[in-house]
Amino acid sequence: MSGNQGKGHPTLRVEPVDAAVDVDRRIVLTGFPAGPLRLRAELRHPDGSVWQSSATFTVGADGTVDLDDQAPDSGDWDCADAMAVVWAMQRTQPPTHSERTDEVDTLAIAIDAESLATPNAGSSADAAAPASAHATLVQRYVVNGVARQEVNQDGLVGTVFRPAGGAPRPVIIVLNGSGGGIPRQRAALYAAHGYTAFALGYFKAPGLPAHISRTPLEYFEKALRWTRANLDPAGGFVAVTGQSRGGELTLLLASRFPELVNAAIAYVPSAVVHGTLRAGAPGEAPDSPTWTWQGQPLRNVWQGNSQADWAAFNQAPVDGQPVRQAPAFHTPLRDAAAVAAARIAVEKIQGPVMLVSGTDDGFWPSTMFSEQIAATLKEHGHRWPVEHVCGQGAGHAIGLPNVPTTLIAKSHPVAGVVLTGGGTPRANARANRQSWDAVQRFLAAAAAAHGAGA
Repeated sequence: MSGNQGKGHPTLRVEPVDAAVDVDRRIVLTGFPAGPLRLRAELRHPDGSVWQSSATFTVGADGTVDLDDQAPDSGDWDCADAMAVVWAMQRTQPPTHSERTDEVDTLAIAIDAESLATPNAGSSADAAAPASAHATLVQRYVVNGVARQEVNQDGLVGTVFRPAGGAPRPVIIVLNGSGGGIPRQRAALYAAHGYTAFALGYFKAPGLPAHISRTPLEYFEKALRWTRANLDPAGGFVAVTGQSRGGELTLLLASRFPELVNAAIAYVPSAVVHGTLRAGAPGEAPDSPTWTWQGQPLRNVWQGNSQADWAAFNQAPVDGQPVRQAPAFHTPLRDAAAVAAARIAVEKIQGPVMLVSGTDDGFWPSTMFSEQIAATLKEHGHRWPVEHVCGQGAGHAIGLPNVPTTLIAKSHPVAGVVLTGGGTPRANARANRQSWDAVQRFLAAAAAAHGAGA
């Protein structure tokens, strides 16, 4: 609980005040005069960026506003949802230390409420001052007891997060997409839920290549074997999860190394292998090889494809508008031979599979791909659970809940082209919460079925 306390005094309560990022909070205002009220939130991120949200509410005769029960009259969100204070925040200043954007720093969000009601005539100076209250909402990626270990061993680069206690835990390997880097935030939150989580880098991280071009699958086989030898997975359970190109990679690894991957969680994935697209080396064609095995490139769906049309991918931004590249990804699928050569053999996976997609994905058609993957598994009599969490109206950037979802158009971390991921802030926030809750249930059931409950 946080805020000004006392009978008859305006109070802003946040419960819980300090918790993991994925924990929803209750935000309740009491003791305010009836009439209009403005609520503001501000995050000064450790990377130097500034994020803000605001909304106005009508306070009733009881002096109370419960953000989970009452929608604002106007402002940055239009629904009853306390966490909209966070997900509706808009970036008002860009980062000055972008290397900290994906780090696991603790975040403190200042929330201020101020009555806009007109004071009664003849009130004292103190009574005439606007009624106001303040609270701070603290979000943590790393919760108490979680230990962090940097890995730079045997050619592998990443970060391991271990829950408190030291007992064997089920393990999950976490992969990024075409932006590269090390996905520490997601890994840290998996550790908060009782998993040993290995945030594995594979390009655009210290000591690794700068681009995704010709990434050997042997690197990931080594990581899987290192994980089993060094991270003491409970019951031998190791899951893999990744998003976008990392979702494609997750399915590749689970199908190519089924004896090493016990569950796969693929966010906004592809059903086929793609070229380097926007993450390749400078001057490299976007249909160049992304993955190799035993020195040979894996065939991708764009290579030699008679139906491929790059127009939507190569479009020049018009009037400052971001590029929506998804339409290009439908075109190579019209070449049945190319699709067959590049298809990920998901029927070889020997464990549960979860797919997460958004119906308004602006990067590529992740819902269509996920439906194709699920259909293939069903056709082949896959004997493990298969789930598809489809975010209605959501875009490509589905991930952790209770984070800002307003920055839908972003500069690609490698190519620098401004792309739209699709969706709306509200739909993306809803998909974040829906998918994260589903993933936690799925992963717990998969680990338990393997005799390795978290």
